[in-house]
Amino acid sequence: MSVAADTLPPLLLIGCGKMGGAMLEGWLEQGAREVVVVEPVAAAVTAFAGRVTLCATVGDIPAGFAPGAVVLATKPQQAADALPALSGMAQAGALFISIMAGKTVAGMTALLGGQARLVRAMPNTPAAVRQGFTCCFGGPGVSDDQKSLTDRLLGAIGEVAWVDEEKHIDPVTAVSGGGPAYVFLLAEVLEKAAIEQGLPPALARQMARKTVAGSGALLAASELDAAQLRINVTSPKGTTERALAVLMAPEAWPKLMSQAIGAATDRSRELAG
Repeated sequence: MSVAADTLPPLLLIGCGKMGGAMLEGWLEQGAREVVVVEPVAAAVTAFAGRVTLCATVGDIPAGFAPGAVVLATKPQQAADALPALSGMAQAGALFISIMAGKTVAGMTALLGGQARLVRAMPNTPAAVRQGFTCCFGGPGVSDDQKSLTDRLLGAIGEVAWVDEEKHIDPVTAVSGGGPAYVFLLAEVLEKAAIEQGLPPALARQMARKTVAGSGALLAASELDAAQLRINVTSPKGTTERALAVLMAPEAWPKLMSQAIGAATDRSRELAG
């Protein structure tokens, strides 16, 4: 299926939580004209009333609706109930894009009746401000046109990249999917440390948040790699060098981060089972 640059096909969104809602808003901004949304929590879709077709269950999808793409943004534990009812759409050639953590292409294909063109994707929460990063894996039979459609749909919430092997989605989940939590933790500990050094709590919070956000903006805007940007801040025998000597000690931050990413990757593999 070829998609014109200014045209989106009919879309079916299963689940409209924070991530699903962010994607939906982006599609509507791109000019999507026919979207059906399945979301049992009415409050989650109030903002979209009148702009899309709202359904409480898969069984409420209008008869004859033939989406070009089905985006699975529901909770992973609900997949076994939702996917079999969509098998007809899979047989009709619709592209399925899943952002459900831990659900493999093979497992979802089986739930869809054994025949599906399926992309497995892992976005992250900066999608809420269109600054997300999503990494994708295309299952068997996914065409170049369907990859282009995936780029457009997920590009509505930020940057998109692809991996050639599904096993790479596990470390992607650990680094990118969980990455915002690690950055937010940095802001937390900076704030706490500032308070411990006697700064007023309100100033400590403002300073920590703006320092983390501003550093991220600089990293995004710069052609230099992160190591060089770090070096640029670090004056010889200065205060930053003294702090980094603690953070970069053999048993400190680099090793702990490596261990943390390893633990998260292992857990992703366990969930994919």
